[in-house]
Amino acid sequence: MEEEEEEVLCYLDRVLEEEEEEGEVFEYGDGELDHITPTHRQFKGDIEKGLEMKKLVLSGFLASEEIYINQLEALLLPMRPLKATATSSQPVLTIQQVETIFYKIQDIFEIHKEFYDALLPNVQQWDEKVTVGHLFQKLASQLGVYKAFVDNYKVALETAEKCSQANVQFHQISENLKVKGPKDSKDCTTNVSMEALLYKPIDRVTRSTLVLHDLLKHTPKDHPDFPLLQDALRISQNFLSSINEEIDPRRTAVTTPKGEARQLVKDGFLVEVSESSRKLRHVFLFTDLLLCAKMKKTSVGRHQQYECKWYIPLADLTFQTLDDSDSSPSIQVLPEHEIEEMKIKISVLKSEIQKEKKAPKGQSRVDRLRKKMNEQESWLLLHSPTIPFRVHNKHGKSYQFLLSSDYERSEWRESIQKLQKKDLQTCLLSPVELQVLTSSCFKLRTVHNIPVTSNKDDEETPGLYGFLHVIVHSAKGFTDSANLYCTLEVDSYGYFVSKAKTRVFRDTMEPHWNEEFEIELEGSQFLRILCYENCYDKSLLNKDDNEIVDKIMGKGQVQLDPQTVQSKNWHMDVIEMNGIKVEFSMKFTSRDLSLKRTPSKKQSGVFGVKINVVTKRERSKVPYIVRQCIEEVEKRGIDEVGIYRISGVATDIQALKLVFDTNTKDILVMLSDMDINAIAGTLKLYFRELPEPLLTDRLYPAFMEGIALSDPAAKENCMMHLLRSLPDPNLMTFLPLLDHLKRVAEKEPVNKMSLHNLATVFGPTLLRPSESEIAKAQHITSASDIWSHDVMAQVQVLLYYLQHPPISFAELKRNTLYYSTDV
Repeated sequence: MEEEEEEVLCYLDRVLEEEEEEGEVFEYGDGELDHITPTHRQFKGDIEKGLEMKKLVLSGFLASEEIYINQLEALLLPMRPLKATATSSQPVLTIQQVETIFYKIQDIFEIHKEFYDALLPNVQQWDEKVTVGHLFQKLASQLGVYKAFVDNYKVALETAEKCSQANVQFHQISENLKVKGPKDSKDCTTNVSMEALLYKPIDRVTRSTLVLHDLLKHTPKDHPDFPLLQDALRISQNFLSSINEEIDPRRTAVTTPKGEARQLVKDGFLVEVSESSRKLRHVFLFTDLLLCAKMKKTSVGRHQQYECKWYIPLADLTFQTLDDSDSSPSIQVLPEHEIEEMKIKISVLKSEIQKEKKAPKGQSRVDRLRKKMNEQESWLLLHSPTIPFRVHNKHGKSYQFLLSSDYERSEWRESIQKLQKKDLQTCLLSPVELQVLTSSCFKLRTVHNIPVTSNKDDEETPGLYGFLHVIVHSAKGFTDSANLYCTLEVDSYGYFVSKAKTRVFRDTMEPHWNEEFEIELEGSQFLRILCYENCYDKSLLNKDDNEIVDKIMGKGQVQLDPQTVQSKNWHMDVIEMNGIKVEFSMKFTSRDLSLKRTPSKKQSGVFGVKINVVTKRERSKVPYIVRQCIEEVEKRGIDEVGIYRISGVATDIQALKLVFDTNTKDILVMLSDMDINAIAGTLKLYFRELPEPLLTDRLYPAFMEGIALSDPAAKENCMMHLLRSLPDPNLMTFLPLLDHLKRVAEKEPVNKMSLHNLATVFGPTLLRPSESEIAKAQHITSASDIWSHDVMAQVQVLLYYLQHPPISFAELKRNTLYYSTDV
């Protein structure tokens, strides 16, 4: 029950925020969908016989409506006999109890049955002129019934629970309600508890609202449905806003003095200077106060809890000036060489861990090394930050944090100042209110783990290790002449560190630095650039050595996408910050030699040759190379830690590539002797060097659209349809690969490769934008941004299929639509 509540709360948050996000992603015009970003590329009509995205969304929603109606019917089934026996000599429940538990279920059932019966023929006889907006508008107009249901929901649950405890017969009924499966499903019935079914109507409102978002995305603005669907969405969102307080326990417990909902705006781990020592704190910025908490030590098995150290109402918060800093705690700053020595120790430990992962029975030593690395990284986290961030309660104490990045300090300061522009009232929390608020922090937090590498799943997002060469060229967009310079930051060991600084370009509006820096990367994923105006104020010298008194003119960050920076050529980019544009170039030099992607030009080989050509020549359904590599990995590599993530030796992979291309008789002997990581690498290389990715260029935009759908049933319908749309050789190769990766993930406790790890490794290889797609999007954004936006979606597409129940070729190729019963 708790999990279901969490799920619907997530839905609510998304639905209520979606309207604001919508304008950033899509706009509608001229009857077509025009994209602002490459993340959600236009799904251009004819995937197969003109089956449009809108129809896919509606078909999926119809399937889920059928299941929902069956669930409501299962609730109504015992209601009638229970009502009949209520007036008999041996009642199971009283009339009042029956009416309380089943309140409004009959009305909700009739509304949805009528909606389903009206929508079904429209989808079955689909053409572009079909209108369904009026049906959704009518459905939305009847949400008042749901309001009544929600108002009664808590009482209904409590009554059902009491009756279940008091009456054995009712307990048996309420635990085993039988829900019919969909008409096309092989499953006859499933047993569901009454408690779970009573929750379905609450879940359904959020589902319907998400579907309206999906439908609007795929309805041209000039279609008659568009205004009707917009109206239905407006009604639904207003309804959700009105009941949000009632079905979200996190928000009812946390209100401001003005009675408004207190929302969490920002949180993160900061180092506080307390009693002249450094302490790690989790800091929470709410709409009306700043709260500093520490994690309480709890007994094993219990949930983690926070203890509030202090809070400041934003109405009373000021930022300490340097003149007040004499009263601030003294900062213990370690010599730079001690920090560097610790980084070297951590780097050595990481290398040892990688070696031990490959060693037989090396796991126990890996665990010990990880524990040691965690201790050293935690020490580094506490002792590296030196940039002070001071906050002051004008009715009380001052507090000081230390940050590693002026970017972070600027973000915290700007977030607080933005909230302070509102009409804030001071607040004094009672001990009970403070306890409730602090307890809510555990659920509300957005940053869950202390930012050290050992808390991250480094198999999923290893980042870049090596050297980033950056040239800061110039900047423009300044309104006045100033003394200007830039600093560069990258994330290192879990947090951002300032790595370089340009010289000051004096008295100019267009500085031309043209300075090159070599920055060492340790698992880095982002580069930040900050532009400052240099302030020469003699009165500020001799103050805190670590205080940056210069004014930030702008700041921005770029993702260090391996696909873009891992090339021999310089990659030029522009970063925009508050109207200022900084031009820079970068290239990355890896510590390890990356594999060269040089597809074979010989049509007699297998690398770089179309998959249908290979299967036709081999008279096979799946290419021989794929079958043999999978077989070998399952035979002796499935327990290998980091299989498919840890690279094989480049020369071994090239040797295997050669024997598969020339089809020599030594393939099997060579495979049996070869290092298993080289075999895994050969399989990855084969898919990477296909002239067209396995999931095809043609369907790439549709996969991006499908994975972005909000409604689970619509997504299921679309994602299965896309698989059916693949050419047979591609599909027949993809399905066994999918099954293989699932078998690898079953050994996750041993090989440390989860479904998510494997999706991260294979997703961008099996699914990537074509050169024409990139060229089309480049007038909007850079190739670097295309990759950084799309890689996440590519991973999510493969993860969707990996998490899906088994998919068979025969099942997919049937003409009936494939519906999910998990609604």
